[in-house]
Amino acid sequence: MSIDRPENDLLGIVAELRKLPKETEWAEFKHNNAEPDEIGEYLSALANAAALTGKVHAWLVWGVNNDTHEIIGTTFNPASAKVGNEELESWLLRLLSPKINFRFYAIQAEDKPVVLLEIGAAFRHPVQFKGMEFIRVGSYKKKLKDFPEKERELWRVFDRTPFEKEVAAENIAAEKVLRLLDYPAYFDLLSLPLPEGRDGILSALAAEDMIAPGKSGKWHITNLGAVLFAKRLADFRTLTRKAVRVVLYKGESRVETVREQEGGQGYAAGPDRPLSRQPAPLPQRSSGLLHAPHRRL
Repeated sequence: MSIDRPENDLLGIVAELRKLPKETEWAEFKHNNAEPDEIGEYLSALANAAALTGKVHAWLVWGVNNDTHEIIGTTFNPASAKVGNEELESWLLRLLSPKINFRFYAIQAEDKPVVLLEIGAAFRHPVQFKGMEFIRVGSYKKKLKDFPEKERELWRVFDRTPFEKEVAAENIAAEKVLRLLDYPAYFDLLSLPLPEGRDGILSALAAEDMIAPGKSGKWHITNLGAVLFAKRLADFRTLTRKAVRVVLYKGESRVETVREQEGGQGYAAGPDRPLSRQPAPLPQRSSGLLHAPHRRL
């Protein structure tokens, strides 16, 4: 899930992870071991393993005993961790290829400090760290090149999952789905009457693959739904860079920028609706470039 997680949700995730009978290919427990290169390799291994096992995210957790899953606390503080003079998170992101979404969360569980690293599943390509791809085999981190059958299956997974159906936000309560998406814009654009009741709205969005059923009556918001109808693309961390941006240049050289404006909503949401309206003409002797994502919708 790429939207902000409240602490209660994070505590629930810790509780669910602790119920696992042992470490899985998409979850790893640590005490205080936070060596930067090791974290980078786990980012690669867990991201690739999450994609291979059909998970939206993988988890690396500090402060939970590896054998008993007892909460023991940790001294690791990702907010203050650095590699040389560079912040740990920035250093990790720089050395990952392709860039994936990950996020550290520091919480208190049973009055002890616990750190969760949420790792987005790999997509399109296996994730590398320092030019090397890793994978989880059982509870062990291995080089992907040493397991060609897993590498072949991973590429098959990428081929089967189009961008539109990838998950932008995972296991969202129904009422929050309707807060995050500008669903009236969907019915307005198609000249359809707004269904009566929440269930009718959700069913219509699901029929068009804007959302998909999650666990325990919750919903996943797909990339398609978020890119088109997000009230705020910034709420979906994986899609922030896909905001529409219009740049007005001085003259024809595209060297000097007069001004630029970035849209914060989905392409079909809000008053501007770049997919449903022609943009206003720009002044003479100027050229406008619409910086939209290159991925198809």
